[in-house]
Amino acid sequence: MPEIQEYKGNKILNLNPESKFSFSFGLAKAKLILENLDVIKKFVETEGKDLGEFGSKPGSENSPEAF
Repeated sequence: MPEIQEYKGNKILNLNPESKFSFSFGLAKAKLILENLDVIKKFVETEGKDLGEFGSKPGSENSPEAF
C-alpha cells in the first residue's frame, strides 16, 4: 500500500514500500508525471515502441542520445 515518507527533510511518495526495490519520488517528479500522463500511457500501450503524437521525430534535437 502506498505511503508518504520523508527523505532528507522532503516528503516523498513510495508506491510499493513493502517491495525489495521500492519506487518513490517527490513532489516535483509527481508533477512532471502528471503533466506527461498521456505520454506514459502511450508508452505502456505500445510496450515501449511508440509515443505517437507525443514523441519527437527521429534525428530531431529532442531525441535522446545513445550512452
